[in-house]
Amino acid sequence: MQGEYHGDVTPQQAWDALSADSDAVLIDVRTQAEWTYVGLPDLTRLEREPVLVEWQTYPDGRLNPDFLAEVRAAGVRPGQALYMLCRSGVRSARAGELLAGHGYHCFNIQDGFEGQLGPDRRRGVGGWKTVGLPWRQG
Repeated sequence: MQGEYHGDVTPQQAWDALSADSDAVLIDVRTQAEWTYVGLPDLTRLEREPVLVEWQTYPDGRLNPDFLAEVRAAGVRPGQALYMLCRSGVRSARAGELLAGHGYHCFNIQDGFEGQLGPDRRRGVGGWKTVGLPWRQG
């Protein structure tokens, strides 16, 4: 079964899609440390939680060999629209490509949770938090 990698959507487009489709899923592929210390998307208003599965392990940065199994164990099914999120959109794009190869329909949230680097060399250009979408401290 082949899924499809649909490319990038803005954080606002992802929020709107999650709001409109109760079967859509946000998968946050950052590390446990990022979830704890940087924060998490808050989907409480949508009456659900993000699925949290590390793409790379902390602190060594190795690819998580159990990524696909952990996504499946979280109850994510082919046919659902998946919105992939990481810090800035790179890891989530790779994770979405892998899942698409296993029958899932994936969108990457461009600029991720924290956004791209700004002129001050700090993150905060275009990410989930920066555009004012709901989030909470992990």
